[in-house]
Amino acid sequence: MSIKVYNTINRKKEEFVPRDPGKVGMYICGPTVYNFIHVGNARTYLSFDIIYRYLRYRGYDVTYVRNLTDVDDKIINKANEEGASAEEVAERYIQAYWEDVKNMGLAEPTLQPKATEHIGEMIEIIERLIEKGLAYVVDGDVYFEIASFAGYGKLSHRSLDDMRAGERVEIDPRKRHPMDFALWKSAKPGEPAWESPWGKGRPGWHIECTAMSLKYLGADFDIHGGGRDLIFPHHENEIAQTEGYTGRRFARYWLHGGMVNIGEEKMAKSVGNIVLVRDLLKETNANVLRLLALGTHYRSPIDFSSEKLKEAEAAYERFLNVRRRIKDTLEAPTVTILPEKTGLTERLEKALAAAKEKFIESMDDDFNSAAAIAALFELVKEINTFIEEHDEMTMRAQELLERADMLLIELSGAVGLNLALPEAGELADRIPDDVYRLAAEVLEGPLDGKSKEELIDDILERRDEARKGKDWALADKIRNGLASMGIEIEDTPFGPRWKLRV
Repeated sequence: MSIKVYNTINRKKEEFVPRDPGKVGMYICGPTVYNFIHVGNARTYLSFDIIYRYLRYRGYDVTYVRNLTDVDDKIINKANEEGASAEEVAERYIQAYWEDVKNMGLAEPTLQPKATEHIGEMIEIIERLIEKGLAYVVDGDVYFEIASFAGYGKLSHRSLDDMRAGERVEIDPRKRHPMDFALWKSAKPGEPAWESPWGKGRPGWHIECTAMSLKYLGADFDIHGGGRDLIFPHHENEIAQTEGYTGRRFARYWLHGGMVNIGEEKMAKSVGNIVLVRDLLKETNANVLRLLALGTHYRSPIDFSSEKLKEAEAAYERFLNVRRRIKDTLEAPTVTILPEKTGLTERLEKALAAAKEKFIESMDDDFNSAAAIAALFELVKEINTFIEEHDEMTMRAQELLERADMLLIELSGAVGLNLALPEAGELADRIPDDVYRLAAEVLEGPLDGKSKEELIDDILERRDEARKGKDWALADKIRNGLASMGIEIEDTPFGPRWKLRV
């Protein structure tokens, strides 16, 4: 089956046919580095990280470019507020951005170019646009004349009259049309500036992405993406200046992600309702944030709330729980050679094949991660049923569980979801010290030298003894005491198991 993507420019799903067979060139608009990134930004980067990973899973050699806008009005304004240079502000927030995306678990792009490292390429493109009569110079500023490009509006599906009706740009009498946009801005005191044929100045925002995408991917590359808020004017302007310069199609497929809403409003710095990624990750596992993104199609909006995070946390715990159950079952001493439960083994075998088929079918359909994750949850359900129906495991059943575990890791990894179970040392760090108090209350004998995990195992043995002796008060005290620490008990055919909530 071939991959299909929804192409914004044509407003329909299309078969994905890369420019070069087996290879994909993808350019995603990265941050303007004047502040820390928030969850709204993160959703876009997560969406395209998922797409990037899945394309590689499907065998494509992907060149992924995600730029850094390190010269812009917003950076200059921030620098003026702080009494710092624009370069200092940009570098500080670049480092913060790299730290945040690493903590989010994003795969590193092939290239992360900075706008300020490509001024020469921008000037060359602007010169050619002027030569072709598509741009004009006014007092050291250079503007792109939108009326000179016949296809202007083809991405946003707006006419010039529509744009005029909703325009919010300040009217500049020097422009030939109010919507003409800046390719080059003449220098102002205290602002970063570079030499150019039109005097000292700096590039406009839109020309930056044109220069970087053409340099690293060439014309007619495969995927250009970003949030829906970039369709107009940023991506519209990119198309005009790039196709005006090259005379060729800019990008084959335009992909745009949905926004993150809090209540009725889009999350945005301008609105003031932002949740910073670095603040969220202090209390939330990065995989929970990824699962929140995976649970909604990338083109659809996400309603962000503490309730939604809790739902994603519970969903992530379901994945970890089934991997724990598989691990515990395979390690149980009751694994023997017994007659096969043929119906159960056939059912799980079919479930494994169906889960992979449905996962790939869903992701091939415009990266429908919500349906793909649903297929994994269906597999989780089948695995749990399989374990519950086996009082003792056959060698064939053991083999099937190993295959099921490997498939969960494979498919979740294809979209960047990490289902690794915590290592012993890492787990110990997360277990509250109150375990020592509970152990002292319910266990007999010395506790010195035992790890927290060993104490919990001993506490569970004491609970088992209490239940056999019908000491329900002690059994409940142990369960409730562990629960208050975030430790849940699961009674299985192979004995009690415990888990620490995410």
